[in-house]
Amino acid sequence: MHSLNDRQYEAVKHIETPALVLAGAGSGKTRVITEKIAYLIREHDVQAHNIYAVTFTNKAAKEMKERVMKLLKDLNSKGLNVSTFHNLGLNILRQEYKALGYKPNFSIMDATDSGQILKELMHKQNLDPEVLDGVQWDISNWKNAQTSPQTALEQAEDAQQQARALLYQAYQKQLHAYNAFDFDDLIGMPVKLFAENPDILEKWQNKVRYLLVDEYQDTNATQYNLVKQLVGIQARFTVVGDDDQSIYAWRGAQPENLAMLKEDFPALKLIKLEQNYRSSNRILQSANALISNNPHVFEKKLWSEMGLGDPLRVIACSNENQEAERVVSEIIVHKFKHRSKNKDYAILYRGNHQARLMERSLREQNIPYVISGGKSFFDHAEIKDIMSYLKLIVNPDDDAAFLRIVNTPRREIGASTLEKLATYATGRGISLFDATQEFGISSVLSEKALKRVQFFGQQLLDWAQKADSIEGEEVTSFIRQLIETLEYDNWIHETASNVKTAEKRINNVRELTLWIERIIKKATEEDGEDKRLDKIVSHMTLMDMMERNESDKEHDMVSLMTLHASKGLEFPHVFLIGMEEEMLPHKQNMESPGLEEERRLAYVGITRAQHTLTMTYANKRRKYGEDMTCDPSRFLEELPQDNLKWEGKPGVVVSQEEKLEEGNAHLSNLKSFLKK
Repeated sequence: MHSLNDRQYEAVKHIETPALVLAGAGSGKTRVITEKIAYLIREHDVQAHNIYAVTFTNKAAKEMKERVMKLLKDLNSKGLNVSTFHNLGLNILRQEYKALGYKPNFSIMDATDSGQILKELMHKQNLDPEVLDGVQWDISNWKNAQTSPQTALEQAEDAQQQARALLYQAYQKQLHAYNAFDFDDLIGMPVKLFAENPDILEKWQNKVRYLLVDEYQDTNATQYNLVKQLVGIQARFTVVGDDDQSIYAWRGAQPENLAMLKEDFPALKLIKLEQNYRSSNRILQSANALISNNPHVFEKKLWSEMGLGDPLRVIACSNENQEAERVVSEIIVHKFKHRSKNKDYAILYRGNHQARLMERSLREQNIPYVISGGKSFFDHAEIKDIMSYLKLIVNPDDDAAFLRIVNTPRREIGASTLEKLATYATGRGISLFDATQEFGISSVLSEKALKRVQFFGQQLLDWAQKADSIEGEEVTSFIRQLIETLEYDNWIHETASNVKTAEKRINNVRELTLWIERIIKKATEEDGEDKRLDKIVSHMTLMDMMERNESDKEHDMVSLMTLHASKGLEFPHVFLIGMEEEMLPHKQNMESPGLEEERRLAYVGITRAQHTLTMTYANKRRKYGEDMTCDPSRFLEELPQDNLKWEGKPGVVVSQEEKLEEGNAHLSNLKSFLKK
């Protein structure tokens, strides 16, 4: 701890009362959490398995755990709980499912599965499927606000709201019938469980001797309740957050949770981390000035020992095409002059659609790039197929998985047969799999259809019974045998458009089995645990939901990403494009409180930069098929003008000599680069 600054040291050592560490961008908040975990174990003899640290991404949790392991070295850190909120919730549900009326081996439904359930329910209730996205959004909001279906129904103000609340009610019943939870339930159900079962809550409060929460400004109402329940009256906790980086209101995040802590825990100690270890002072002064326009419960000012740094550049472009070309040209020139790498540069934007022209310009100059949010490994059809088999084997009540793979590979079980099977299952209140096992199904299916359905049902039963009795390395052998029995490789060759595509898809399936093998090996080596198939499936389903955009691979590529995706990252050189009114701030958020969140987004973008920051805007942009005049973002005017170097500022006349000099410099550098 010798290299901690005074404020970080204070935050690590304070354990007498609950603590709120207000950590500015780049101020070393992760270090405070990891050092505090090590301090609790080393100096206060708190057992590792009684310390719980939670954050929002698997990547952050993994990094945190690795850093703690390095700090502790030879001390016993076995059983340390570092996870996401959702993994913590899943862990609670795995142990307490009986109290909620669930069976073991429950499924976790992703957004696609949930959408399918809702689609079927809407069809039954003759509701317009076009509103599906809105319904899923409403249900998620209700769950995150701890609003039960009954309360949603009572609060409905018109027929449409009443229909949505009834759909919510039916959806929850259907989930329970499928022995499944959705993503929001992973937090909501533990909160409900603890509220209704004081004895179970007490058991968990005894387990959680100290709780640390990262990115606290991103918590929603349900997550805040879970924290309050787990810490109880002992209130042994530290939360770390930054209200200026709260940019997820659209998914329920409540930065006011930071202020509420003081009301709920009067003994709360506030510690501010204001020294930044990432950026030059010009960047930080600009960020401070911008965010000072937002109302604050807690005031803070970032500062750095890294010197004043270069001015922030603002470049006006004639249109979006010139903006893309100019940014790429700037990267080429800067890279040539400073011998930097592609991965030192990031292009940040408000909306995904802004990436298209940037991609085109980068491709034309043969500059490799990566877009955050590309196609997930789990989005491939072959991975969805195998995962659906595994989900169904560990939870035969998972109808979404059943419907996906009942004819993959083809079993000649037609749509008419499936409709009859589903009608029978619904009438009996059982799953599709259970329906295949009942004698009564013979009364609704033809002899040929019955034979096929029962054969498939028996296959599933055999697989499920075998999977239930194996663990560790046997699980990998079982999965490989399953893929072989299905003749899945042949199925891919039959359905693929060409041999090359087929081989690529088969390799994806191989990668999936190798990945499962690595998960099992790691669990055995690190935790001495032989993983069972149900735990592997739960783990991978969460990975699918939470790590679609995360990658451990290092590539020398320019990064393209939205401002939302950039949070927590840093780059030597940042280009923040589209700094225009109605772009940033976005046209839907031009009034409070949306405007404050847009300003926080711009603040996040500025504080990603370590050495240089270039902001661009277009004087005209093509919208709705015609060229529309754009105004520079108001946020540019809120920055300290002494720190900015404008190029093409409205009302500022640039001499012909200056223009010529700038153009010749670019041309000369580009020629040198191309010669090289």
